[in-house]
Amino acid sequence: MQFHLNGFRTGDPSIAEAVAGEMPAGSDPLPDQVDVLIVGCGPAGLTLAAQLAAFPDIRTRIVEEKAGPLTLGQADGIACRTIEMFEAFGFSEKVLKEAYWVNETTFWKPDDQQRNRIARHGRIQDTEDGLSEFPHVILNQARVHDFYLDVMAKSARRLRPDYSRRLTALHVAGEDRAGPGSDHPVTVTLTHRSPDGAERSETVKARFVVGCDGARSSVRRALGLALHGDSANQAWGVMDVLAVTDFPDIRLKATIHSAESGSILIIPREGGYLVRFYIELDKLGKDERVSSRNTTVEALIAAAQRILHPYTLEVKEVAWWSVYEIGQRLCDRFDNGAEGTARAIPNVFIAGDACHTHSPKAGQGMNVSMQDSFNLGWKLASVIRGQAKPEMLRTYSDERRAVAQELIEFDRAFAAMFSAPPKDPSNPESEGVDPAEFQRYFVKQGRFTAGTATRYQPSLISAPPAHQHLAEGLPVGMRFHSAPVIRLADAKPVHLGHVLRADGRWRMFIFSDRADPSSPSSALRLLCQFLAESPSSPVRRFTPAGEDIDAVIDVRAILQQGHREAGPADLPAFLLPRKGRYNLIDYEKAFCAPLPSGDDIFTARAISPEGCAVLVRPDQYVAQILPLNAHAEIAAFFGRFMLDQGQPGSV
Repeated sequence: MQFHLNGFRTGDPSIAEAVAGEMPAGSDPLPDQVDVLIVGCGPAGLTLAAQLAAFPDIRTRIVEEKAGPLTLGQADGIACRTIEMFEAFGFSEKVLKEAYWVNETTFWKPDDQQRNRIARHGRIQDTEDGLSEFPHVILNQARVHDFYLDVMAKSARRLRPDYSRRLTALHVAGEDRAGPGSDHPVTVTLTHRSPDGAERSETVKARFVVGCDGARSSVRRALGLALHGDSANQAWGVMDVLAVTDFPDIRLKATIHSAESGSILIIPREGGYLVRFYIELDKLGKDERVSSRNTTVEALIAAAQRILHPYTLEVKEVAWWSVYEIGQRLCDRFDNGAEGTARAIPNVFIAGDACHTHSPKAGQGMNVSMQDSFNLGWKLASVIRGQAKPEMLRTYSDERRAVAQELIEFDRAFAAMFSAPPKDPSNPESEGVDPAEFQRYFVKQGRFTAGTATRYQPSLISAPPAHQHLAEGLPVGMRFHSAPVIRLADAKPVHLGHVLRADGRWRMFIFSDRADPSSPSSALRLLCQFLAESPSSPVRRFTPAGEDIDAVIDVRAILQQGHREAGPADLPAFLLPRKGRYNLIDYEKAFCAPLPSGDDIFTARAISPEGCAVLVRPDQYVAQILPLNAHAEIAAFFGRFMLDQGQPGSV
């Protein structure tokens, strides 16, 4: 984290200087006009709000029907990829400190000798080595909300949710839906309920509206969209409990299949004592809803006790519980764009449960929802700020619906296997799932559940992988897989991916060639010269005049030389940019690959010794890989979607 650029300031450096003359968000009344109105304070809504709060020039408000912040969350699983995103927002360490770390998973089935008893038949590492620098963890959703709310409150806009507001109407005017300088075409009507119960109507006009308001989304209904899918007619219960048990794996993630009493998924919770149970209940009849069963928490406890036999379970306290039915449903699209219409740009979007629902046992709901809005936030900011063409907004629905479709297919198979009875090894004709097959499927899908398997297809902002051979370990379309490096100026070991902050900027990682960086013929130096001086340089074309040189495209270099073999004086001036009102030098643009251990990022990510340029989107996904001498191709890639801004100041 860098600070003091524009003058020394005491206190918490994470608190931005407030925008002068602005009414703090979260205070009455709502403004007449905003750039973005977010409906819903769930994980998707707060991720989007925290992302947009990074831009002082964007007027964002987030409204929520509830009277205040969430205090007890339903979701709890946080995938490795999500922790990588939290690092970009600056609170990964807080999450890791509080959370339960899922290190291993055990598998239980009916004992082969006494099938009315369960026995452990497998134990595996939960996440494969090297998949991410972060673990899979468990933490109450409400705490994740707290961390996002803190980021929002410390932003220049001091963004806070506007609670007790229910959306009652949404209207989009005209066909020309967005673009720099456009009016505010989306009109939203809200009902505000005061603490004394009185209600009044409010009207807000917005350039964009995003519905993050759950499976019963009012925004989705206003767009005439619907969730399509089916139910598995299988009821499950979930409860968070404080309990005493002799089950040996109570502090490990455990999947349990009993012979005749159903299945359980055990998820230890943070704090050392709390445990979550997902408990299989009876099959539902055709067209039967789980609410008609009037299931009690006592019934859930009794079912858990039967499944765990011969182990005992004495529940001392139930912190939270619910019942649900398995179903997989998906929207046809995630925005109001008119397909096949060249000039229609979407200006109303839906994210999270508003556009996809599924069972919770694989721990994907909160994670995929937050990735939805992380995908959307920087795109909205780029268009609103006049940096990118409005056509970029079409990529949101295309990219995220494909991910949701994959999730639905995975969840349908996973939920069916979990609910199926275990096969009887003494009866080859018995129906059900082979416990060993279930464990193999779990291992096979590990990268998907970790959130690292997402791969975006070529589009306006993601190129075909024509030069993938230059960096085989950084697949185009997938998230930038971080690795350790040494910062050149101060010899600090850092993870390269941790420079990918949630600030809306593109990154260009220049993995250098073998030549001495001070050599006039080095490909690194020639590329930096192009970026600094050429009229076709994307840095010069797309950085607004008067802004820091890295305000839109942040360029970093990774040298093949060791940090004691090179120094700042060897670098091109472009990698030592002068910034801020004092023209201070930024010394944190260059890193060295060799580590004291002998490892290096070139080997770890299979990067060619001839080097390459890796272009990374603001949401941390690799968009393009090009040779270091492909200056025209680099310019052409950014020129596809970015808008000219004029010449920036000198470097």
